Amino acid sequence: MKTDVKNKYHRVLTIAGSDSGGGAGIQADLKTIGANGCYGMSVITALTAQNTVGVSGIHGVPIEFVRLQMEAVLSDIGTDAVKIGMLFSPELITTVAEQLKKFHVGNIVLDPVMIATSGDKLLQDEAIDALKNHLIPLADIITPNLPEASVLLGREITSLDMVNDAARELCRLGCTNVLIKGGHLEGKESDDCLFLGDTDEMVFLPAKRIETHNTHGTGCTLSSAIASGIAKGYDVVGAVRMAKEYITGAIDSGAGYSIGKGHGPVNHFYQFEQDKQ
Repeated sequence: MKTDVKNKYHRVLTIAGSDSGGGAGIQADLKTIGANGCYGMSVITALTAQNTVGVSGIHGVPIEFVRLQMEAVLSDIGTDAVKIGMLFSPELITTVAEQLKKFHVGNIVLDPVMIATSGDKLLQDEAIDALKNHLIPLADIITPNLPEASVLLGREITSLDMVNDAARELCRLGCTNVLIKGGHLEGKESDDCLFLGDTDEMVFLPAKRIETHNTHGTGCTLSSAIASGIAKGYDVVGAVRMAKEYITGAIDSGAGYSIGKGHGPVNHFYQFEQDKQ
């Protein structure tokens, strides 16, 4: 028997790969979504044998089962925003795009995951064109780092001076907004650059670089935080600012921990530790 319920969850669906080490992928996404006050759902696209040192194996989930996961969630629960991460093959990319269109899904945050923090490759070469042709045009915002932006554009993006033109060119692939992350820039700053396609405006998000090896899953965490902000009703600028503040705090807090022998995770629940102090 149903009862009248007034409260509603802010729903966020993550479509990504699983990280057995817990620092990135689906695991990082769900931690982030929960930490930012949203209800997380998942479509797992691949299983990775992974830890803080590297990726020792990738097992793709059958395409048909990815489709079934998406149909199960979207036909019943629905979603207020979607974060998309690791999509290993062109067939997987086209299937995800087809399902998003079938269910008229909006508020899509695409993190074009290509290389793990350890340097291991996570995307087939032939999948890049599929990403550009089928998925990027559906996205409200894409969040590449400098190496990912370089791959998408077919040229090296190595400095802040090059980011402006790169962001505009990426936007011409069909997405509405582009956030180029500056974590790979040299120097004491780690500034991100948000290009707003509708207004042709560039918004810079400055941040001090935090010296730490615990940076595993930062891209997954940031994009999931953006999706969470959008699901809660923030506009793109507000969601990105909120997410930037969240990831900066998570990196800063995570720097004080030791886990594994390589690149450890950020501290997704640092806010709750602060509340106890």
